[in-house]
Amino acid sequence: MMSGATIEGPTALSSSFLGEIRQIVGAGNLKEGEAIAALDYGVAAGNLGATAVVLPASTEEIAAIVRCALAHRVPIITQGGRTGLVGGGLSSPGQLVLSTSRLNRIVQLSPIERVAVVEAGVTLQSLQAASAEHRLEPGIDLPSRGSATIGGMVSTNAGGISAFRYGVMRHRVLGMEAVLPDGSIYSDLTRVVKNAAGYDLKHLFIGAEGTLGIVTRIALKLEPLPAATATALFGLPSVAAALDVTNSGLAVHHGHLRAAEAIWRSYFQLTSSEHLWSAVDYDPNHPVNLLISLGGGDEEQLQMELAQIYEKVAEKYPEISAVVAASQAQEAQLWRLREDTDLIYRKHAGAPSYDISVPLSEIDSYLRRCLSELHRIDPQFDPYVFGHLADGNLHIVLNASAANMPPEKTAAVEAVLYGGIAAIGGSFSAEHGIGSKRVHSLRETADPTKFAFMKQIRAAIDAASILNPRKVTG
Repeated sequence: MMSGATIEGPTALSSSFLGEIRQIVGAGNLKEGEAIAALDYGVAAGNLGATAVVLPASTEEIAAIVRCALAHRVPIITQGGRTGLVGGGLSSPGQLVLSTSRLNRIVQLSPIERVAVVEAGVTLQSLQAASAEHRLEPGIDLPSRGSATIGGMVSTNAGGISAFRYGVMRHRVLGMEAVLPDGSIYSDLTRVVKNAAGYDLKHLFIGAEGTLGIVTRIALKLEPLPAATATALFGLPSVAAALDVTNSGLAVHHGHLRAAEAIWRSYFQLTSSEHLWSAVDYDPNHPVNLLISLGGGDEEQLQMELAQIYEKVAEKYPEISAVVAASQAQEAQLWRLREDTDLIYRKHAGAPSYDISVPLSEIDSYLRRCLSELHRIDPQFDPYVFGHLADGNLHIVLNASAANMPPEKTAAVEAVLYGGIAAIGGSFSAEHGIGSKRVHSLRETADPTKFAFMKQIRAAIDAASILNPRKVTG
């Protein structure tokens, strides 16, 4: 590893540097000017603010690019599907964006081992489709599955819908290959669960958001895909009732709980209205709606389990509603009510969003406090709340456009949402990461020793801050 001053980067890239990059990847795989404008910037136009975008096709090409960038003191911003929500992929003039889109090969998929080795640019949906051919699945799912890449998911330690059962990305990765900030290649593509051969260094890169190395290949655990699924939507009077349904789903005799997605009233009314969704005897005004999915070997047994859950919960909460999907089309309609978050941002441009983890026993009191205090900040606040109830991950999106949120108001909102979160055993960032937008929040809420240790690790590995500068630790 090298030592030295942090690379600030020029405002333009030299012709000699760009010429060397073309030699590495070929002229057609280096984009500048109008060619960059033709690319999809993903969730934020600022992702493609860099002077140039390079599209390497191998680990060796990435290593050569990093060595060249280090020699010319050019910062690198690594990007996958550009689906990140906290500015982890934002770039600026004088920087080089490194896209993993051409690293899109599934290198190996073993149904015997239940392991896949993939390149970083493989999308989650592609891996899901390839795994399904062998009745397997990656054990992780996200609404952005069509764009999100495995490398990006590793770099942000993605969570998603199945985390309560199979863990987050950190628990799915067996082995990894990555290019370090000096251009050397770290390679440990272990394909077994048990590995006590020294420090488990892959965990340095998982969740580091590209600041400690560029992930190029990953060995992932796969899980058996159930032969049948069954999905139901419950309309419930409280968080306590939703947790009761979730616990009943976890205790089914046949099959297992695959998802428990909570949708609070304001968000449910937005999506159900937009998609013209309704069902006989289903009241759209319940405080909490819970979408649960079971997986197992027999659909009829799973449907019976859902009916028994309803009967059990209705004894305690007689005012509940429920609808069971009778077909895959109806199941897709129910999931659209949870996953179509774009509706929020079309209604409120740039709406501030927050990604919180709260211990299950604290969810009700946390939300009551926060919603009350937010209303005091602005009586018009009626946030959209939804999330992964079985693991306590809440997504809170303000019903306000970014243009109507001056810095002091945003700071007041964050003080409410983040205040005391660590004391109750939660986290202000559950699965979206830190990026550039949450650096100040990490600095303000993290244990000081932890934050200092993070900076020490980064300085030791990337003293010049060539990889994703000013992200995560600032």
